[in-house]
Amino acid sequence: MAPVKISYVVSFSSQDPKYPAENLMSEDGIQPWLGCPKDHSRQLSVELQLERASLIGFVDVGNYGSAFLQIEVGRSSWPCDQPYLTLVPTVTLMTPADSKLDQNRCGVRMFKEGKD
Repeated sequence: MAPVKISYVVSFSSQDPKYPAENLMSEDGIQPWLGCPKDHSRQLSVELQLERASLIGFVDVGNYGSAFLQIEVGRSSWPCDQPYLTLVPTVTLMTPADSKLDQNRCGVRMFKEGKD
């Protein structure tokens, strides 16, 4: 099945003006989404709307300095009080040593059913 495109960014917790959340919609995938340098919460979140309802068989995530990742999914037709479902539980993208040494910041992780 062909990849499903992101229609738009519904919301985000923080963004660097030079690297906004809209970069996640980039066709070439070269520009990252980064948090605002003044935001010291150390946690970012983004809510994306896909172009259509889709069965998700795999997700490829490009990383640029994130230590952890969790992916949750839902439907826009769900009631507001219905929680999202966890598609990818919290996974480590960088080891503490990599983070301290500022190495292995960039990479791609591929997640598919039954594996990470």
